Amino acid sequence: MNELLQQFLIEARELVAQATEDLLALERTPGDGARLDSAFRAVHTLKGGAGIVDFDAMARALHAAEDALAQFRAGAQPMTSAQIGDYLACLDQVVQWLDHIEATGALPADAETGAAAIERRVHGIPDAGPPAADSADRWVQSLLEAAGTEGEAARTALRYRPDPDCFFRGEDPLKPMAALPGLLALRLEPAGPWPAPEELDPFTCRLVFLALLSQPPEAVAGLFEAMRDQVDLVPLGGPQTERPDDVSLPPPARALLDAQIRLLADLGAEGASGRLSSAGRVAVNVLHRIGAGPQADTVSRALEASEQANDPGILSSAILLALAGPAAPEDAEAPGVPAAPETAARTLRIDVERIDALVKLTGELTIAKNAVGHLSRLAQKGADLPTVAAGLKDQHALLERLMDELQGAVLRLRVLPLRQVFQRFPRLVREISAGLGKSVQLVTEGEATEADKAIVEALFEPLLHVIRNALDHGIEPEARRIAAGKPRRATVLLRAARQGEHVVVEVRDDGGGIDVARVRQTAVARGIATAEAVAALSDAEALDLIFRPGFSTAETVTDLSGRGVGMDAVRAAVTRLGGRVAVETSPDRGTTVRFTLPFTIMVTRVMTVHAGGQAFGIPMDMVVETVRVPRARIVRIGAAEAFALRNRTVPLVPLTGVLGETQNGRPTADANVVVIGMGAQLGGLEVDGLGERIDVILQPLDGILTGMRGIAGTTLLGDGRVLLVLDVQEMLR
Repeated sequence: MNELLQQFLIEARELVAQATEDLLALERTPGDGARLDSAFRAVHTLKGGAGIVDFDAMARALHAAEDALAQFRAGAQPMTSAQIGDYLACLDQVVQWLDHIEATGALPADAETGAAAIERRVHGIPDAGPPAADSADRWVQSLLEAAGTEGEAARTALRYRPDPDCFFRGEDPLKPMAALPGLLALRLEPAGPWPAPEELDPFTCRLVFLALLSQPPEAVAGLFEAMRDQVDLVPLGGPQTERPDDVSLPPPARALLDAQIRLLADLGAEGASGRLSSAGRVAVNVLHRIGAGPQADTVSRALEASEQANDPGILSSAILLALAGPAAPEDAEAPGVPAAPETAARTLRIDVERIDALVKLTGELTIAKNAVGHLSRLAQKGADLPTVAAGLKDQHALLERLMDELQGAVLRLRVLPLRQVFQRFPRLVREISAGLGKSVQLVTEGEATEADKAIVEALFEPLLHVIRNALDHGIEPEARRIAAGKPRRATVLLRAARQGEHVVVEVRDDGGGIDVARVRQTAVARGIATAEAVAALSDAEALDLIFRPGFSTAETVTDLSGRGVGMDAVRAAVTRLGGRVAVETSPDRGTTVRFTLPFTIMVTRVMTVHAGGQAFGIPMDMVVETVRVPRARIVRIGAAEAFALRNRTVPLVPLTGVLGETQNGRPTADANVVVIGMGAQLGGLEVDGLGERIDVILQPLDGILTGMRGIAGTTLLGDGRVLLVLDVQEMLR
């Protein structure tokens, strides 16, 4: 992808976001001329950019939207909600085109059809529906019939009508045809009736090229970049297997999947549960690595089912199906809710002052480096050793300070404003609330609050779960709100603020609050806890039950809720980011869900521990304290162990046992225990010895090790050894 196209994609997405924000604001304040002007300018600029890069279909669709917006600017009538929906649909189509361009470098083959539909919609022309067997259908059908069995493998039908004057421009219509990938059938036809021989102009091209290809349209479009108006590309169903085996399952991937099946076959061996989890994770990561997303999702679900049923056969069967070929496509996105693809940003806009700070630090580091070089030369010449040592000590202190500043400066380059994620929710709230028949306004505060790029990009899913819950469960129907003396229109507040080294994000609604009594009843009814255990809980502890897997107060399953997957996923996602979730609720006044997150997850302070002759790291924000516990105070409770700590019973897990290692030598008189905090609960991790506390840049596991349970990431120690940083919450779960 060339630099011009990359810049267009960056600016186009920003313009779409600006236009969307302006249109949603116009729905709230229809007479806001400044917002209307801003939306018009965004669409106008976007249209011009599409024209510069020769995306004619996109430019035509945006031109139609621009014309319609210009009429509203000139007239006195404000836009209706339905008309705003039409313009938002236009922007949705543009986003889909941008995604396709980013993946393939060209518009999709059906872009002309999409542009025509947008033109009709924004101009209020009713859609006539699909034409019945028009000429386009006939040429494709005729080509398929003539190809016979060869046509069964076709994924694209191509019709190329060269410009009659192409020879005068030095264009050879045979050149792109000769380069077609996966050519299955080719037919040449006259563009019209042939003239009499004496009237035939040999310098005029009168041919039409028809072809069937085994490759998808996006693999062909690039050959006709300069002549897109002369080409029709029609996607076909093609064979059932979307990707040939040698692409979707290369030999190394097949070998790895076969190895996991062999691992699962030994059902009677010790550690079967560990092998089950390991085999499933490796299989999922292999499939994700080769781009086989649907198969990976199928295997992931099979892993969960296998772990619940303690049956490796479920997972083994799913891996065998993945080896056989691609899985069936997943169900489409629920209607009425616009898709929100999760793609990490590849570009960052950085304040030039931060770049200047880096340049300044680079200069200071260069001076420090030269000073160390000078001291080393003095030592070689036999200079006074105490003098050299003192100089080295000073330069080490200087380097340490500069490295700390450099680390901070680099991390500040990665920060993004939470606006990046907040701006995605007004449109979603509009669509979801309309589908639920509720009037809801979303208010955002603290959008300029900054956090690490990884934090910002990972926040969308957990926030989406919480906002959906607020709209579906928290906000009452309009009649009930009016009867309770509340405003007809409900409010959901999405707020962010910086508190020290943490970022706090809140979702607050003014709905009916959470009925704690119903939470207790639901927990018992769904088998999450016994009636006796639930009765013994305080209201705060009972409220924490909403984070249990499978918990849902919805009586029926809908597109938004009722499946028992929601708040448990929220807590898991926030915990992975090193944060925590809290819930506050008040009857008839609403609920607040609060995320407390670290400002950055790049630098982690860890405590090193030793177990089984190896060194490991434990994140310091998980460590409550370290204690030495006499063996006599450790008691067995069934197959587990525990000890008392200030009148609290703390379960104890030996790290060597968790890692599958054996204890070296005899047990010491006292156990070295790291007390881990997990929400309101404590857990003890017994280690052989305690080490130092260090700041590390944590590198997440990748490749087939991605998502390995119990390991948060890795880092390098000063002596070059690899330090595994443990996910202690997962290990003690």
